Amino acid sequence: MVDQSQASLIFGSDGQLNGNSSCNSYFGSYSANGTELSLTPAGMTRKACLEALMMQETQLMETMPKVSQLNAEAGKLLLQDQAGNTVMVISRI
Repeated sequence: MVDQSQASLIFGSDGQLNGNSSCNSYFGSYSANGTELSLTPAGMTRKACLEALMMQETQLMETMPKVSQLNAEAGKLLLQDQAGNTVMVISRI
């Protein structure tokens, strides 16, 4: 998290995904089956922000397609890649 800027990830009941990447808004879709999870970002707004926020945004957008599974731990969702490495941690706001 950069400068107290939190990215958001919102899972719609219809399989739609949207949120804010610290700088821009994005949208896409997701597929979930048990602990399997696939995130597919499709598009986003394109405003310029501080360099640190843009770097955080790039990291988020590059990480999302790597997610293949999820696990819950201590009230948080751990999004993991195929090797079981945690690549994102989501907490409810």
